[in-house]
Amino acid sequence: MTQAHGQRTEPPGGDDRDRAATVRVFIALAPPDEAKDELAGALGPAYDAYPHLRWNRIEDWHITLAFLGELPVGTVPLLRPPLAGLAASRRPIGLALRGAGHFDERVLWSGIEGDLDELHRLAVDVRSVVRECGVPLEDRPLRPHLTLARARRDDRSSVMDIAAGLACFTGRRWPAERLHLVGSDFGRGPGPIRYRDIESWSFDGS
Repeated sequence: MTQAHGQRTEPPGGDDRDRAATVRVFIALAPPDEAKDELAGALGPAYDAYPHLRWNRIEDWHITLAFLGELPVGTVPLLRPPLAGLAASRRPIGLALRGAGHFDERVLWSGIEGDLDELHRLAVDVRSVVRECGVPLEDRPLRPHLTLARARRDDRSSVMDIAAGLACFTGRRWPAERLHLVGSDFGRGPGPIRYRDIESWSFDGS
């Protein structure tokens, strides 16, 4: 809580209460199970060879369109009506998983191909909706990808080796049919990050 003169103090247990009153939020697309299974099959040897990596759960794989960060829980309902309206006006987007790469030699990802122009337009509209709801966003360019794993800071070879092995991977094309508002438990415990759909909406445009 904030006191006079801009001084900020936290009551006992305040940190826990702050975390309970906020949620880390992003807006994303998710591949269908068949596409995820296809990529997971290609990753099989890497799962066995690099068990020390922090592998994302397959059910948590997503393509982030807008990262909103830590939001007050009360802000989340404001996003629902405009995001629902946006989804209702759009058609499914044809995408596919292809190849792999890394960020800073530590974060392994799979690339996205397909109707990228429409994907970028959707991301622009999603971010506009978020800003109209009063949520500030960093102006980051969209780099469509699917995060697969993270390595320790002292381990730079594992991710690079896996990315090289997946360079020729080409997955089936699939329609992204829903817009997902997602919350995570990032920073709320020692275990792996877990994601959950707060809500999702079908692309119903014609």
